[in-house]
Amino acid sequence: MFKKENLTIPNILSLSRLVLLPVLFIFVNMENMEIAFIISYAILGSTDYFDGLVARKLNQTSELGKRLDSIADLPFYISSAYFIAKLRPAYLEPNYTILYIFFGLLALSFIISGIKLKQPMLMHTLLLKFIGVLVYLLVILTPLVDTTIFITVIISLYFVGFAEEIIIFLKYDTVDPDAKSLYHLMKADKEKES
Repeated sequence: MFKKENLTIPNILSLSRLVLLPVLFIFVNMENMEIAFIISYAILGSTDYFDGLVARKLNQTSELGKRLDSIADLPFYISSAYFIAKLRPAYLEPNYTILYIFFGLLALSFIISGIKLKQPMLMHTLLLKFIGVLVYLLVILTPLVDTTIFITVIISLYFVGFAEEIIIFLKYDTVDPDAKSLYHLMKADKEKES
């Protein structure tokens, strides 16, 4: 049951990314709607930044908010691959092999977190947040410039980000999805020992 206290601005922003995602699919599949798609994508994607910012500013951070953010992020950023394929398939074609590896690592990360932590988890490490910004820019830039190499760079960075995430899941019994990095977690461990 949804509680009234969960109806916060940050949670609404996260949910909007999920609820309004079908609008992007409509725009990207309609002729002569590329500009409407890009504007809508830019606005909707910006909620990923603002939900966290508003949550911290209004002191409305919560475990539910973190989960909603992750739940909204996954379909939004995975859909970005479809949007690029729809807008400029030639840019994505040379990257299909590493894109399949990307999806395999993503699935492996979910499986490991599901087994080890008893729930599938998508982390918000500094690296994964940075890559999210790059994906956001990638989709916006794709209609304007050839982004083939940019796609390769982003997917390669995801390999590193997912590897870090998997190591965190294997090393720790409990994990805050907002942990900054493996380095920060290990540093905190050393400080506890001192």
